[in-house]
Parts: sequence; C-alpha cells; structure tokens
Amino acid sequence: MTNFISVQLKKASEVDLAKPLCKFIQQSYPGGDAQAEHCRAAEELSKLRKSALGRPLDKHDSALETLLRYYDQLCSIEPKFPFSENQVCVTFTWKDAFDKGSLFGGSAKLALASLGYEKTCVLFNCGALASQIAAEQNLDNDEGLKAAAKHYQFASGAFQHIKDTVLSALSREPTVDISPDTVGTLSLIMLAQAQEVFFLKATRDKMKDGIIAKLANQAADYYGDAYKQCQYKDTLPKEVFPVLAAKHCIMQANAEYHQSILAKQQKKFGEEIGRLQHAADLVKTVASRYDEYINVKDLVDKINRALTAAKKDNDFIYHDRVPDLKDLESIGKASLVKSTPVVVPLSQKFTDLFEKMVPLQVQQSVSVYNQRKADLVNRLIAQMREATNLANGVLASLNLPAAIEDVSGDTVPQSILNKSKSVIEQGGIQTVDQLIKDLPELLQRNKEILDESLRLLDEEETTDNDLRTKFKERWQRTPSNELYKPLRAEGANYHSILNKAVQADGQVKERYQSHRDTIALLCKPESELNAAIPSANPAKTLQGSEVVNVLRTLLANLDEVKKEREQLENDLKSVNFDMTSKFLTALAQDGAINEEAISVAELDRIYGSYTQKVQESLKKQEELLKNIQNAHQDFSKMKQSNNESNLREEVLKNLAVANDNFVELVANLKEGTKFYNELTEILLKFQNKCSDIVFARKTERDELLKDLQQSIAREPSAPAIPLPTYQTTSAGGTKPAASPTPTPAPRTMVGTKPQPPARPPPPVISATSSSSSASAPSGTAAPPAAPPAAAPAPAPTPGASAPAASTAPSQAQGPPYPTYPGYPGYCQMPMPMGYNPYMYGQYNLPYAPSPVYQNPGQAPYPAPQQPGYPFPQQPYYPQQ
Repeated sequence: MTNFISVQLKKASEVDLAKPLCKFIQQSYPGGDAQAEHCRAAEELSKLRKSALGRPLDKHDSALETLLRYYDQLCSIEPKFPFSENQVCVTFTWKDAFDKGSLFGGSAKLALASLGYEKTCVLFNCGALASQIAAEQNLDNDEGLKAAAKHYQFASGAFQHIKDTVLSALSREPTVDISPDTVGTLSLIMLAQAQEVFFLKATRDKMKDGIIAKLANQAADYYGDAYKQCQYKDTLPKEVFPVLAAKHCIMQANAEYHQSILAKQQKKFGEEIGRLQHAADLVKTVASRYDEYINVKDLVDKINRALTAAKKDNDFIYHDRVPDLKDLESIGKASLVKSTPVVVPLSQKFTDLFEKMVPLQVQQSVSVYNQRKADLVNRLIAQMREATNLANGVLASLNLPAAIEDVSGDTVPQSILNKSKSVIEQGGIQTVDQLIKDLPELLQRNKEILDESLRLLDEEETTDNDLRTKFKERWQRTPSNELYKPLRAEGANYHSILNKAVQADGQVKERYQSHRDTIALLCKPESELNAAIPSANPAKTLQGSEVVNVLRTLLANLDEVKKEREQLENDLKSVNFDMTSKFLTALAQDGAINEEAISVAELDRIYGSYTQKVQESLKKQEELLKNIQNAHQDFSKMKQSNNESNLREEVLKNLAVANDNFVELVANLKEGTKFYNELTEILLKFQNKCSDIVFARKTERDELLKDLQQSIAREPSAPAIPLPTYQTTSAGGTKPAASPTPTPAPRTMVGTKPQPPARPPPPVISATSSSSSASAPSGTAAPPAAPPAAAPAPAPTPGASAPAASTAPSQAQGPPYPTYPGYPGYCQMPMPMGYNPYMYGQYNLPYAPSPVYQNPGQAPYPAPQQPGYPFPQQPYYPQQ
C-alpha cells in the first residue's frame, strides 16, 4: 500500500564557471596572493558544480549533501559577484523535469543568465532528490520512518521556498516544473507523504486508535487538497493523479477503520458498522479504479473481516441502529508535519570558498568611497597648484627675482641660469616635441578600441532585431537595445572623455607654439643665452638697499611656502586607509551600508587637518604676494629706467614665463600620456565586457533558434482535416457529447473489455418468406439467425421435416464478426440476398433444426416458439 511519489531531477547543461569568475576577479582585485586564491576558489566552485549536476546522483544522503553544498556556495557568492547579462554573464540552461520531449525535438528547456535561476533549479533538485531518498527508506523500522519523514518535510520546504521566490528570481516566465502552481502542489504532496509516514509510525507503535484516526484523516485531507490543486492542470505526470486519488481514499478508509475501533470501545456498535461500511466502500473504489497503481488487498481483507464480525455481533446480540454516513460525527485532525524552512547554510559541512572576498555591496561602497577620496585630494592639490601658478605668474610679471639679481647689466641673472639648467636637464624642447608627437597615436588607439567595442554591440543588436522581426512574439528574450543601455551609456561617456581630451591637447599645443621660441632660448648654452639678452646700465646703487632686502626676504618666504605645498601634496597622495573593515562591520550590524554617512565622516577625520593646512598656505601666499607687489613698487621708483633696461627686463620676464610654461607643459603632457595609457586599459576591459556579453548573447541566440526550429518541426504543416460524418458518429447515429465537467477522480483501466452488441432491429420479411413460414408445421420452430448464449435457439421437434423454399429468410443485423457455435454475444454476418454461398452451409440450413450446442452449466433452451408468428422470434439482448 505504501506507494510514495518521488520527483524527477532536472538536467543541467555543462557550464564553465571558472573562466568568467576569474576574469572578473582579475579585473576587480589587484594582483597578488589574494587574486590567485580567489581564482583557485572559482575553479573549485566549477568542480563542485560538475560533481553536483554533471553526473547521475545516487539516492543517498551523500549525494544530497553535495547538492546542498553547491546551493550554499551559490548563496554565498551571490552578494560577491554581479551576475547579470551585462556584467558577469554566465548562461545557465536547464531542462524541464516533467517534459518527456518528442521525436523531432528534445524536452522543453530554458536558458537564462541569472544566478537566481541556477539557485532555483538546484534547490528543486535538492527537494527532488530528498523525495527519492525518502521513497527508498525501509519503513519497517524507526530509523527508516524518521529519515523518510525528515526528507519529505525538507522537500516540502524546498518546493515551498521556490514557490515564494521563483517569480522574483527570474526575469521571465519559468518552465512548468518550477512554476508556482507546480511546486506548490509538490510541496503539499511531500507534506501529505510525511504525514502518512507519521501515521505508519503511529500504527507500528500501536498508539491509541483515536490518535491514529486523526493522523490518517489529516493525511487524507493533505492528499485531497493536493489532488484538487492539480486535477484540472496538466503540469505533473499523469500517473501522479490516480495515486493521489487512491491515497486520499486509503487514508480516509484508515481513519474510518480506526475510528470504528474507538466506537466499538465506546459500545457504539451501529457507528462502528457505519464507519466500516464507508471504509469498505472507499477501498472498494480504490481496488476497482486504481488497482494497477496501489495494492490494497490486505486493507480490504482487514476491513471486510472487521465489518463481517461487527454485523454478525450486531445482528445477534446488540441490534444497534446503523446511522447514515451523513449522521456520523466528523473525525478530528492532527498534523505532526510542517515544511522545513530553507535557511542557509543547508549543509552541515559547508565551507565558503570565497570567505575572504568581500561582498559586492562592500566593494561598491569602497569604490564610491575611493571616488570621494580622489575628488577631495584632487581638489586640494588643484587649489595648491593653482596658487603656485598664480605666484609664479605674479613674480614673472614683476621680473622677480631676476630684477634684484641683475647687478652688472651684461650677465645672465642666476635665477635665469638655474631655470635654463633645469629645462636642459628635463630634455628641453625635444622632450616636449616627443610628448606632443605621441599623443595622436595614443588617442587613435583608444578611439579604435572604443569603436570596435561599439561595433560588436551594433552587429549583435542588428541581428537580434532582424530575428525579432522574423519570429515576432516567438523571439522571447530581452531585446538587445534594452540590454545594452548601460554599455552604450558607458561608451558615450568614453566618447565624451576622448572629445574633451582632444580639446585639451589642442590647447596645450597652441600654448606650446606661443612659447616655443623662448623655451628654445632657455635650452641654449650660457654664452648664447647672454648674447640674446640685451645689456643695460647696472643698477649698483640699489644693491644692499632696504627695499631689495625686503624683496629678497619676501621671495624666500614665498619659496618656503611652495616647498611646503610640495610636501603637503606628497602627503595627501600617500594617505591610505582601508574602508573594507568599516563597511563590513556596518553590514554585519545593520544589514545595510549607509556609504555616504560613513565615507563623509571618515574623510573629515582623515583629511580634515590637511584641508586646514592647505587653506592656511593659500592665505599666507596671498599676504606675501600683496607685500611683494608693494615692495616692488618702491623698488621700481628707485630704479633708473631707460629703453635698454626696459628691453632687458622684458626679455628676462619672457624667459621666466617660458620656464614656468615649460614646467607646466611637460607636466600636462605627461599627465595626458598617463591618462591615455590608463584609458587604454579601461577601454580594453570595456571591450572584453562587450565581447563577453555578445558571445553570451550569440550562444543564447543559437539555443533559442534551435528550440524554435524544433517547435516549428513539431507543429502540423496544415490544419486538421475534418473527418467524415460516418467516422465521427457512434453506432446509434449521434456523436456522444463531452461531459461539461471532468470527473472528480480518474479511472484508469488497463484494457477495454468487449461490450455485447446492441440489440438488432426487427428484420424486413419478404412476402415469399412470409408465406413459406406460414406453411411450415405449427410444431416446427425456425431457429433465429445467431442465437446468443443467454437466449439459445429452441430445440427442434422430432420428426419434423423442412419444406423447400426458393429464398432464405433475412438474418438479424449484428456486428461484423463471424459466428461460432457456443460463443456468446456475437451474430454472424448477413449475406446479400442476390448471392449467398453459405445459404445451405453447416450453420444455417433453411428451416432446418440447428444443431444443439449447449455448454456445461448452461441454462436450458427456451420452449418452442408460440404459434402464429410469421417469422422466428428474435432473442432479447439486454442493453449494457
């Protein structure tokens, strides 16, 4: 009787998880031991998937443990890897567990680039394998009963979890086996089977009959609910329906049986008989309808013996009235089972392979924090550099410090010599020319990478649009133009960056051309430089004056401020603080990360002092420049001015400005070269991302095309051909009407028993045969054409002779089967009246007595036909 339902496993296609995960790790984590360890963990995860899904699994706890470990690992990596169609794109393909497929195509399957889909299917297999393990348990001992109940409750919880989460985990309609309706029914079936196991244990432990009756009634209720859920839905295998209907009747019969024992103990003998009669009717239904699925012979015998004994005792002793079924009190229910909730980790031996990898939410928070930090540092450095450039510009416009160093008027000032030496050491004009020459090559390389990336997206999107136009609603996948929106936005951003870089390069080149000659002059030897600078009368009278000393002091203080800024800039760049631990703590405590609040607080704590120092430096420089300008005005009033001295001062100013421009140009060009090189790496990653998603989409496209071709091959090539009327009508001439509502319980029969033929219509008798029949002796009865066993032909009267006749009498119309002597229920084939080669055959001599074929135990033949009938009386065929 214990025939339990188990669920088939879903089949997965092979997937290499290691390659895309390692690529993401290499892109997201710096090289070193941590990166290598994460890549090894990715390879172990791929091996674990092959062990869990790439081979047939035994119906054993060890196989279930492997599946549970893989499910736990999927749950642990979900917050650490951005699985999606446009990031870490891994396409998981699973077949429908209940779809048997067809001759021209495989079973239904679904391919999605979703980790939630993979988790759902793996959890389905966990529940399915648990149901198979439970079905294999030996229910004759306590260990087997406990294991079966545990696994059935776990399977129920797994299917219930899928029902609650499948629609949110998938981006499209799931296959039938993991749809909410199907897994909800499976969850209820597993719960019913767990309740039945507790009923079996209670029966085995010989608990009180009242408790056993409640357990059985609850199990019957679970089975009934499960049957109602799937009765009108073609989602589960067909053999499940009769098993559910049979189990519902069986558990209800067990409940009535044990409740009858309780009624007997309470001396309610009429109730005992009523419940036993109901139980006998239930098991009789099971035995007649579902005998090929469940054997209830032992239960039938037990109930019948109890019913016979109860009736005998009541008839001879108690004479208690047997109540009607509707008058019996309802049996209580007691549920001892519940669906086991899915709480990760499910495996007791689970070890996270990516334990040292921070969750994706923390990675994103760290990334945003680093961006905030970079913005703050760059803003402070930009403020300091802008202030330094302003100071250099002011000094160059005042020809300082060259003006106070130019004593003789015919030699190069020491500050100009120092600037010339610095320019020559940095490569001079050749360095600038080479840097400017390299920029177009770097720019062109980046443009080519970006254009190739977008070309891949354009080609795939064009193909997708063409196929969508061709197949219309059958092309069920995310449109490429929607899927590529983030990538195209990213590509547009890179285009904008490149355009701005081109504009900045143009400004640098224009600036270089305007100062190129002066920078080239700084690169010359001292003698040539001295010859290029006009000579003038020395200003010896100003040397040692108070205003010159003030200017020198102020210029020295300004140089000190510049040096402090250089050191402050280095300090800002060298500050490093790992925010991972902060974000992990926040995630563990609150379950979420308020990145903005945490980042702003930490940046204020770390960089607050540096921000204050920068502001103090800017304020100090402002005061120094103001004092320098005032002192220079006094110096200009005291200095003798003439045309030669003004021309010499102008050249010295230009040389100072050229030095400042050279330094700034070299810095800008080196930053531009670094920018283009770094952008090349970013664009290569972008190209790889585009290439990966296009390859994944191509794989998905090929799978979808294959499925569409198979579905098209299975479709009929033409509409159904209407059948002729004579093929669609029954023997009575009318087509049987379909039942408006399906039957409450299916009736499964191995083979259709042959039904007796319909009663033949009265024959049409010609005038000749009527007169011939009338001339026959009254004591002679003509035999019917095909006598059935229930109404055999009358025995002939001895001594009667058959008169000659020109035609044979008409035969009774029957089914097209030959007639055999003694074979009940068939009539022989009527022959045409024009030609009948069997008219005088062995079985139908005209008006001759038929040979008597009477089987042993057969009822005697009826009396001869009453006189007065012109034709032999037709036998009666009872309608079935």
